[in-house]
Amino acid sequence: MAWALKLPLADEVIESGLVQDFDASLSGIGQELGAGAYSMSDVLALPIFKQEESSLPPENENKILPFQYVLCTATSPAVKLHEETLTYLNQGQSYEIRMLDNRKLGELPELNGKLVKSIFRVVFHDRRLQYSEHQQLEGWRWNRPGDRILDIDIPMSVGIIDPRANPTQLNTVEFLWDPAKRTSVFIQVHCISTEFTMRKHGGEKGVPFRIQIDTFKENENGEYTEHLHSASCQIKVFKPKGADRKQKTDREKMEKRTPLEKEKYQPSYETTILTECSPWPEITYVPNAPSPGFNSSHNSFTIGEGNGSPNHQPEPPAPIIDVSVALTPVQNLLPTSTPQEAQQWLHRNRFAAFSRLFTNFSGADLLKLTRDDVIQICGPADGIRLFNALKGRVVRPRLTIYVCQESQQLREHQQQKHENVYHAIYLEDLTSLELTEKIAQLFNISPHQINQIYKQGPTGIHVLISDEMIQNFQDESCFVLDTMKAEGNDSYHIILK
Repeated sequence: MAWALKLPLADEVIESGLVQDFDASLSGIGQELGAGAYSMSDVLALPIFKQEESSLPPENENKILPFQYVLCTATSPAVKLHEETLTYLNQGQSYEIRMLDNRKLGELPELNGKLVKSIFRVVFHDRRLQYSEHQQLEGWRWNRPGDRILDIDIPMSVGIIDPRANPTQLNTVEFLWDPAKRTSVFIQVHCISTEFTMRKHGGEKGVPFRIQIDTFKENENGEYTEHLHSASCQIKVFKPKGADRKQKTDREKMEKRTPLEKEKYQPSYETTILTECSPWPEITYVPNAPSPGFNSSHNSFTIGEGNGSPNHQPEPPAPIIDVSVALTPVQNLLPTSTPQEAQQWLHRNRFAAFSRLFTNFSGADLLKLTRDDVIQICGPADGIRLFNALKGRVVRPRLTIYVCQESQQLREHQQQKHENVYHAIYLEDLTSLELTEKIAQLFNISPHQINQIYKQGPTGIHVLISDEMIQNFQDESCFVLDTMKAEGNDSYHIILK
């Protein structure tokens, strides 16, 4: 016995229409995409998922970050789907970064009622420039004396405590803040992207930077060394109003593209979310390195995979070279010098900060570098110094005098003066103490054996030599040294004639 459900006529019509609509909606599947063309990665690549995906840490996509940092500036619309967002800034303009507490209830309870410290950096996005960051910044310092790369606009900032800017770290600022309170910091970037391009002929593209924020909590000793969170974003910096023009240009270019082409690009987001990254490694540069902090160094945490930018890996640490071992020190760099001898020469001549750049360079390799090559690698200040050292250029002394020791023969035959051998003495400090030491060194005696030095004046008087008198000596003057035993001890008076 079969049961049949009898539907009213109106219901039958509705049901029939729904079935037809459902069939029609399924009929197009597979025709547009084709067999095997449908992929979940295509869906995830859609703009709506892009910003959220980039903010997730690579290790654990379900991880909830303790903090979130938001740069209140729109991103560029001319960025492709699978690329990181890019934000344009104007040189010297104040931009707000909101420091948001993203913790769930009960998460990290040790931070309740406590302050944390955040360190802001403007660093290079390109690995090539990261590799020579110190030299690039030293070159910028040389060209822009007294200026900073990164500053905090303190009057506009809210909730920041004890802001600091180390004079030796031009691209770094830091401050304390309470995660439980509203905190917004306004920053100013004073360098522009085209200042670090390889060749400046006009019209070149500027290099991208990164804004990176590393946040630390207090340890048992009250030092902010325990790493909590790091995040960064990619930026380019233009001359005043240049960022606005670039954003407008990108927007107009996107408007001219076809709808199909637009699908390959991200939309312009109203704000820029800094994405999680590894903490920025603290690198100590020797010997003219910026100090690694104010109250403590933040290198107690382990650097995981990745570096200060999400898609860039840090270079491996430079090999440690013991310059005190084995080989006899090389006084002058020779074309035949081995790479290890070249490393010794660099350390001995105060170029240890560049030893990593020249790890595999032999003496011949270094000596072949032109002046422009060295300046491009090391920056103007250290580049000129290294080039002069490589070419063995000697700095002219401030004062040169020639002396000879008076002999008995000279006393008897004054006409034979030209036959005596003179020795050159080079003076830099122009002091009587320096002159005493140089004379003692020349004649292989102790400086303590020289009691006083006199200069023979008019009518044969002996005038005590002072610093001021030496400073008024004519360059390349000739003197004959006479000695006179001092009374009561084994020392001597020296008389310049």
